Parts: sequence; C-alpha cells; structure tokens
Amino acid sequence: MGDVRKNGGSPPVRLPVWPGAPTPLGARYRVGPDGVAGTNFALWAGGAESVELCLFDDAGRETRCELAELTHEIWHGFVPDVHPGQRYGYRVHGRWDPWTGARWNPSKLLLDPYARAVDGDFVLPAEVYGHVRDWPEQHVADTVRDDRDSAPYVPKGVVVHDDDDWAEDHRPKTPWADSVIYELHVKGFTKLHPGIPQELRGTYAGLAHPAAIDHLVQLGVTAVELLPVHQFAHEDHLLRRGLRNYWGYNSIGYFAPHAGYAASGTTGQQVGEFKRMVQALHAAGIEVILDVVYNHTAEAGELGPTLSLRGIDNRGYYRLQSDTRRYADYTGCGNTLHVVQPHVLRLITDSLRYWVTEMGVDGFRFDLAAALARSMHDVDMLSPFLAVIAQDPVLRRVKLIAEPWDVGSGGYQVGSFPPLWTEWNDRYRNAVRDFWRGALPDVRDLGYRLSGSSDLYAWGGRRPYASVNFVTAHDGFTLRDLVSYEQKHNEENGEGNRDGTDDNRSWNCGVEGETSEDRVLALRRRQLRNLVTTLLLSTGVPMLVAGDEMGRTQGGNNNAYCQDGDVSWVDWSLLDEPGWRSLFSLTSRLIALRHAHPVLRRRAFFSGRARSADGLRDLAWFTARGTEMTERDWYAPAATLGMYLSGRDIPGRDARGAAVVDDSFLAVLHAADRPGSFVLPGEPWADAYELVVDTSREEQSAEPDTRYAAGSAVTVPARSVLLLRVR
Repeated sequence: MGDVRKNGGSPPVRLPVWPGAPTPLGARYRVGPDGVAGTNFALWAGGAESVELCLFDDAGRETRCELAELTHEIWHGFVPDVHPGQRYGYRVHGRWDPWTGARWNPSKLLLDPYARAVDGDFVLPAEVYGHVRDWPEQHVADTVRDDRDSAPYVPKGVVVHDDDDWAEDHRPKTPWADSVIYELHVKGFTKLHPGIPQELRGTYAGLAHPAAIDHLVQLGVTAVELLPVHQFAHEDHLLRRGLRNYWGYNSIGYFAPHAGYAASGTTGQQVGEFKRMVQALHAAGIEVILDVVYNHTAEAGELGPTLSLRGIDNRGYYRLQSDTRRYADYTGCGNTLHVVQPHVLRLITDSLRYWVTEMGVDGFRFDLAAALARSMHDVDMLSPFLAVIAQDPVLRRVKLIAEPWDVGSGGYQVGSFPPLWTEWNDRYRNAVRDFWRGALPDVRDLGYRLSGSSDLYAWGGRRPYASVNFVTAHDGFTLRDLVSYEQKHNEENGEGNRDGTDDNRSWNCGVEGETSEDRVLALRRRQLRNLVTTLLLSTGVPMLVAGDEMGRTQGGNNNAYCQDGDVSWVDWSLLDEPGWRSLFSLTSRLIALRHAHPVLRRRAFFSGRARSADGLRDLAWFTARGTEMTERDWYAPAATLGMYLSGRDIPGRDARGAAVVDDSFLAVLHAADRPGSFVLPGEPWADAYELVVDTSREEQSAEPDTRYAAGSAVTVPARSVLLLRVR
C-alpha cells in the first residue's frame, strides 16, 4: 500500500502501489497484472533518499503514494485505476546542502520531466522557490531552505492516453535542397487572422485551420519552423513587470505541448490537438520543424525557482561550477543542462524520438546548439550528444538544424557541425545586410554567401543545403524594420532599452521609424524586394520569418521576446494594402521560380571550373563592364556584381537517372544609389537574355517582357536586382 498524507482532518487514504516497471520513464497508462488498467510511474532521481507520487483530484486535494521500488536509480510503481486525465507531481526527499550542490526539498511539488501534458500556469510566488527567496541577506538566500508547500501554485503533469491513429498521415519528406523554411509563432501567426474562428485563434487548432494553411500553400513554403512549443514558464522578472515570455525559450516540460496554445483543453486534450495540427500541415505538403531548447531550463540559476529537475537531482541534471553551489552558465539563462550525463542525454533523446514517432514532427532546430556539443567544458564535435544523434535510427533521418553558437568561451561554431546537420548561417545574414545598406563587404565574402558558403561547408561530405540562409529571424528586426530603423526601440520591454543587440546592420533609408514621405516609403519597399530576391536566389536553404512577406513591423523592437500582443502578432490587414500585397506576390513568385529551377537549389557545390571546350563554367562572377572578375576584383568591395548560374552543368541525376539540365540565369545586384550601366556577357555565356525580375518595379510582369542582346549594355536602376534568363 502507498504511504498517504491526510487530507485535512480526514483519515488517510490508502492506495495500492504495485512494483510496476522502471521503463518507460514518465507516466504511462496501460493494462497491468491480471488485466487491471492503471498507470505506471517511473522517475530517475539518482541521489534521492525517497520519492512520493502525488495525485490531485479536481478540487486540488492531494494524495501521496510512496514509490518504494528502485531500479538503476529509477523510482517506479504501478497504481491501479489511475486513468488518463489524472493530474500528478512528485516530492523528492534528500539532503539540503547547497554548498555541495544538493537541493532536495520535499515541500516543493515537482513536475515530471517526462510529463506529456501539463495543466496549469507557473506564477512563481515565493512558495515555489526551494530557498527563501526574500531572505534579507540575498548573497546567501539560496542556502536557506523554504519549507512552505508549493503544490497550490505550480502546474501538474497529466496522464495521457495513447489513442491517436497515424495511419492516414503521410510525411512530405521534402529533400533539404528543395526546402523553404517559414519560421512562425503558433499564437502570433494565428491570433489576428480574420479567416480563423475566434475561439481557435492563437492555438494549434488555429494553425491547422484551412485559412492558415492556405496562406502557407499560396506562399509556397515547404516547412514551418515553430518557435518553442514545449511547455515553458514565464520568468519572475517579466511577471513582476506585467509581461510574459512570448517566444517560449524557457522550457520546463520536454514532452508536453505548451498548454497555452491549446483550444481543446489542458488535461491531455492538447496532445491530440497538436497531432491533428501536424496531420493537417502534412496533408498540405508542409513539414513541421520544432525549435527546441535543451540547453537550459526555466529553473534559472541558484536564485531561481524549484520546479522540476533542480528538486529531482540538481547535481545530476545541471552543470555546476567548481563551487558547486553555483551553476555553469553557457546559455545566458542561468543554467546549462549537463548533457554529458547519461540520464540527461537519455532525457533529451527520448524527448526527440517522442516528438518524431508519436507527435509526427519532421525535424528540429536546436537553440544554442553549441552548449549541447560541449563535453566537460569545451565544444567538441565528437561529444556524446552529437555521437548519439548520428547513430540513432530515428533521429539521424529527420531534419537537424543547429544554432551553432552559445554564449560561453569558444561557443561560436558556424561551419563546424558534422554531416547530417544544417546550420543557421549568420555570416550570410551579415553579408547580405551589409551589401544592401551600402557597407559593402568584399565581393569574395558576398560571393561565398550567395553560392552556398563553400568556404564554411565544403568538407566532410556536407552540401550547400548545410547553410540555412536568412536575413531576419525571430530575434532582431523584422524585414520591414531592417529598412526603417537604425537603432533599436525596445523601451516597452521595461529594461531601459538595454536589451537586444546594437549590431543591427540596418539602414532606415533616411528617416528613423514610420514616415509619410512617399520617396522614403518607395525606397524601403524596394529594399525589401532586394532582400527577399537575394535570399531566394541564393544557394542553400532559405528561411523566411512569418509576416516579412507582407511588411510586418515591430516598431523597431529587436528583442520582442516578452511582447505578447500587437507588437509581435502578424497583422493580416497588411495584405489589403497594395504595396504589401505586391511584396507577398513577389515572394510567392520567387519561391515558385526556385521550385521550378534546380539551378537555384543545387545539391552540390559549384566548382567554378570549365567543363567544356567553350569555357563555360557552372558559376561565374562579372563586373559591371561585362568581364569576369579578376582576383583583384574578388577581394575588393563593389556595389555592382553579376552572378551567372549555368543550368548546363548541374551535378547529379534525377530520380530516373537522367542528367539534370535547366535554364541558365544571370543575377545583377546593384546596391549603388544611382542607376548604373551593366554590360551583359556575350558568347559563350549567352546569345540573348530576357528579364524575369526587376526589383525596381512595384509590380512584376507575369511573363518576361524585355529581351536584351548578349554584349549589350543595360541600365540597372538604383538599388535593384535584375534577374535575367539566358537565351
């Protein structure tokens, strides 16, 4: 029988707890001995002295049951007649000795790290801290234990039934080279959409609605990259200012879809709702990639709350300094998960496999991935985490994207992740922004970025699609703000405008912020067309941010992580304005062009060498004079360059073994503030050219409407891109 606490003055309630099994970890509803249905509970708590399972009824009354079985540091038990929908948590007993890293405190109800659904919000009053948060001597506050019960103030895990049928689900399995990624926030993308029913806005069901999916299909993207949807908590400093963590990079439940995005309920219904969202996106040919935060948790540093892992086994889950009272912080968020520990590595990989096999997702973008690749201290590309991923039969087959840096020493690792991995390429972002704002990089640097960044990725069998190219992301300016602001305007965040980067590499076109000057507005829209066109013509995997295709603005806020409102939500009324509708149309047209032409989505790097007697190469760079660039040109800045992409020499074969042959294109990028002359290369490069895109135009012609003879000089409008098809 379980050891049970009294509820008020009533006699103890005794529940049977059978031995159960140590695997799988978490709470799993199943049929037990003698055909009795119930739930098996299993929790790794390596250094604990004992573990209590705490069950809660609808009124919040608690029943405690001791898990007496211990197998390989896993406490476990089977409780008959505990069914899906049951809310639960744990109390873990052990030593309180922060000076040695031991922070057990059974007064604190702990969330099961394997909970697959979470009910309730983290509100962070003083009672949820394992130490006395408001101790007058703050420098030792974390060493004074708080014995107040936290159960009334923390969310509970929920037992979930595995009853969804995936038989009709078909994963798109889009090849990397064919992918176009669209980064979006579940709530922000759907909250203001007029075509989504009010009760579904801001939810997984809202994203699954045909009105939301129709926009993605019209745009032509192949994958959505969802900002964090693991259960997360809001930081204390935000709650004190009346704000919330909007982005969600503060995870506390790695198996649970964030309950705040569920329309159907939070006692397990969110799981099925998430699955149905994935199925709806798959049916439209769209993959689902999750932005995941396994580098740290919402428990912060030693002055943070005790919500889960800290109270289960602080020393087992977190990296500690030599002064084991303190946390090693490679993330800037107060703590770092100790991924070298086998049980931490198991937690992460079990979570990843769960989201692939049971929730249907197609890949992951790893926040601050360098922190996961650290061995004891240094970043190590042979680290246990990367080694396990490489050999895992499930995970090695899905899309893996690294944010290839953290905030620790040696954390910047762009170009260093092994094969199987793609990376956010911030060097692409910087070079493209610099070119179009007039801070011209060397042609060499821009050339590498436009052609797949072979200087970073042409090793170890990696391909051009190892580079995820982006100009904007969730952090930083939106695309519209990039051409409207030179300084950040983060005052609404309540941090005195100190937060957010000062390295924006932006140009406001002569006026800071919003303006009614037609000349400035026209120039800004042209710059947006230049940036979008450059991104979608570049070799690699392009990533767009939701709303950038229609001119979304955050009013100059470049760190809107705590802005859960109009600052961050997509304003769908922009599509009713002709200027922004035309930007959407151009973006959609360029994505369609990319899908239609394999020369724009190469699977192998360019060689730059002639493959035939006529001297034609697969990639060539031209000056405004129509001559190929010399080494001197290559290492000098230039406001004008031509990039020739040959469709005749595409390596590889199609699915039936035939050679891949495509049109050839010449892209002329001109960042100068005045029109310029560009001589179109003659033979052997082309006999003639036809104009496909001219970013100086607000509206693009449906069909090529201008032809030019090879060798002729054309006038390139100020600050524009010309894309010409070779004839």
